[in-house]
Amino acid sequence: MNNKTPEHIAIIMDGNGRWANSRGLPRAAGHRAGVKTVREIVKASAELGVPILTLYAFSQENWKRPKEEVAILMELLEYFLSREIEALRKEGVRLKFIGHLEALPPHILNELHKAVESTKNNKKLILNIALNYGARTEILDAVERIVEKARRGELEMGPDGRITEEIFSNYLYTQGLPDPDLLIRTSGEMRLSNFLLWQLSYAEIYITKKFWPDFTRDDFLRAVHEYQRRERRFGDVQPVLVSGQ
Repeated sequence: MNNKTPEHIAIIMDGNGRWANSRGLPRAAGHRAGVKTVREIVKASAELGVPILTLYAFSQENWKRPKEEVAILMELLEYFLSREIEALRKEGVRLKFIGHLEALPPHILNELHKAVESTKNNKKLILNIALNYGARTEILDAVERIVEKARRGELEMGPDGRITEEIFSNYLYTQGLPDPDLLIRTSGEMRLSNFLLWQLSYAEIYITKKFWPDFTRDDFLRAVHEYQRRERRFGDVQPVLVSGQ
């Protein structure tokens, strides 16, 4: 039994489009409803005392979607940042962003920079948003940075002269953040979708069939409770209790 609150929760927010389709609504309506869920889960995380929440908001593969849908997603992101940033700042939430951010529209980048700057001193919750993110690209970027440092003779190696997991982690987008303890995925899909492949190696995984717009605070708490019920072994075996001990 693990009674600790997860230090880091990651969420794949899936099912906005299917939620809208099931109601005969345009996909944009699902994305708008999903933004409301983001706000609710951020509040729940802060109230529960979760230090870090990472949300998979926009993958590199999402650019393949219809241009109209991508434009709506960008509009909603800008809306969220411009309308919610003051409330997040007052609630002690610190904004961080990971991914190939330079590919985002300039006005979105401007909002990201303002959000990071205005919340940089907050300490209650780190809200880490993955935008234009792909885990394979993240790993390749880390390798390239390590190789470049090695070429310049600036790479610090481990005690045995090798690159350790800790050293490698310091070149990922999530540098300075602990790996997620719990991954939540909505909509019932059973895959990682190129999300935090290195960091999720030992995370507990919780899948719900609910679409993201239907995911509530109670569902979030249920996922955390399920995490607390599990025995985390990190590849080790469960201790065997000997009779009489």
